[in-house]
Amino acid sequence: MDEEYDCIVLGTGLKECILSGMLSVSGKKVLHVDRNKYYGGESASITPLQELFQKFGVKEPDEKEHGRGRDWNVDLVPKFLMANGLLVKLLIHTGVTRYLEFKSVEGSYVYKGGKIYKVPVDQKEALSSDLMGIFEKRRFRNFLIFVQDFQENDPKTWKDVDPQHMSAYQLYTKFGLDKNTQDFTGHALALYLNDDYVNEPATNLIRRIKLYSDSLARYGKSPYLYPLYGLGELPQGFARLSAIYGGTYMLNTPVDEIVFEGSSVVGIKSGGVVAKCKQVFCDPSYIKERVKKTGQVIRCICLLNHPIPNTRDALSTQIIIPQNQVNRKSDIYVSLVSNTHQVSAQGWFIAMVSSKVETSYPELEIKPGLDLLGSIKQKFVSISDYYEPIDDGKDSKLFISKSYDATSHFETTCLDVLDIYKRATGEEFDFSKIKLESEDV
Repeated sequence: MDEEYDCIVLGTGLKECILSGMLSVSGKKVLHVDRNKYYGGESASITPLQELFQKFGVKEPDEKEHGRGRDWNVDLVPKFLMANGLLVKLLIHTGVTRYLEFKSVEGSYVYKGGKIYKVPVDQKEALSSDLMGIFEKRRFRNFLIFVQDFQENDPKTWKDVDPQHMSAYQLYTKFGLDKNTQDFTGHALALYLNDDYVNEPATNLIRRIKLYSDSLARYGKSPYLYPLYGLGELPQGFARLSAIYGGTYMLNTPVDEIVFEGSSVVGIKSGGVVAKCKQVFCDPSYIKERVKKTGQVIRCICLLNHPIPNTRDALSTQIIIPQNQVNRKSDIYVSLVSNTHQVSAQGWFIAMVSSKVETSYPELEIKPGLDLLGSIKQKFVSISDYYEPIDDGKDSKLFISKSYDATSHFETTCLDVLDIYKRATGEEFDFSKIKLESEDV
């Protein structure tokens, strides 16, 4: 440890592990340190089930009822991967997939007026969906055909739309889409967190819808994937990648201080030893004075002994409740996984309901999501502070990730990682730098 590195990464949460892998692949000499003796940090998987009950101060589970504790892998921050999204591309291109196995998620639903509906994504589904009236169906079908045919580098496909200067709201208006249709398009298809996007260029909306439909096209049931045995395998996969490229990992290592000279980072101190470096990457917990709290996230892990009602008995699914449907400023997210992903005992299901906290009664805020689940055997509620860095790190050479948000998918996580990488290196991540091996292609 008593030597010089290009980069030191603190914490083995998923964001930090992805960055460590990307930096190593780009030729940087990386030291990766975690104060914990396990991988994952805030995004760890808990196994056996007894540890989850202990963590939340609940009486230990009965194996006769809940099955073997070792059959459970419960993610504290469960998130699905878009099949054609950034994280999957990174996994495939880096070869991390050789350590992991993925399975598609069965359903993708959206909430409207107290009921849930399958998210329509193509012309056929648009015309058969109960989400819309007959005339709205046709308007939405025309909108989807336009998005499907749209090519950014071919103005002939733009029809009479100028996607750079027309806003998302103006595009909706052009196709005559009503507020409900705008709601599920923006939140369940394009996966926006709030309605700020309606004033942004329409190109961004079109790209996001295309990502959803391209992801759906890969596996058919839904656009989402989830790893067998839960997300805890992901950080370890990236750790192995970093090691292949010469990275050094040290778990169970205290970080006493991030060392500065003037306003810039020069290393870290651990047990009286200083490891020098040019840049430090970390999660907010390693240097609280350099982050600001911008909100809170409520998460409720629910153990069920049945699928979520009205999802065609799906063994895994996602439901998005758009903010306007429940008079909120932020969406509510519901995810469900089960034994089909090797994360629970046979006959058991793990649901997560999450959202950004807006009032003094957070659990009441997610009631619309909890009400969709049917009978709940056990609940584990947590409220986490959401932190963001106070500066971009370009001068201090200290690059801090944001906390994990309430979304049930990884797209915002990846955007944060790629943004940090670009700020730190001054360039976009170049996927072609990665050594591909024949068996990974």
